[in-house]
Amino acid sequence: MRKRIGILGGTFNPIHYGHLIMAEQALTQLSLDSVLFMPDYFPPHVDHKTAIDAQDRVNMINLAIENNSKFQIELIEIKRRGKSYSYDTLSELKQLHPNVDYYFIVGGDMVEYLPKWYRIDDLIKMVKFVGVNRLGNSKGTDYPVTWINSPEVAISSSLIRSNIKNGSSVRYLLPDEVLHYIEEHHLYE
Repeated sequence: MRKRIGILGGTFNPIHYGHLIMAEQALTQLSLDSVLFMPDYFPPHVDHKTAIDAQDRVNMINLAIENNSKFQIELIEIKRRGKSYSYDTLSELKQLHPNVDYYFIVGGDMVEYLPKWYRIDDLIKMVKFVGVNRLGNSKGTDYPVTWINSPEVAISSSLIRSNIKNGSSVRYLLPDEVLHYIEEHHLYE
């Protein structure tokens, strides 16, 4: 029996309610069996100096998803280390789990960048893309994308990092457990 599994990849620097809302909406609207949160070790499109240590990001994801049995973490890119491309990761996942249909959940801003993704024409044969609309993004794309309805939440990891650095509140932007972890480990100060 085939499984339907969503993948929400990213730096999660830190994870916040916007990520969790996207995952929950994809899970329920597409009748997925589960959603994997897949942190990257060294994202190919982000300046690595702005991302904190991978283990701290993994710990925060685990704290954020611990009360949802349909949410899990996938550490394939963390274990690989170095730069990861979605094509390489999905190739490996498909080999490991041939009876899974993967649904790659991306924000509307990432849909606009699909033409620039490494081996995108091969990737779209391996995975179904799920687009989550964001403010200011168009739904226009030449690639097959299934769009889902989700509340547009203008929370970003960069906003959270900036607020912490400036001493502003981030309460209600991310789970309390994640906030306590950030405070305890003096992250983003």
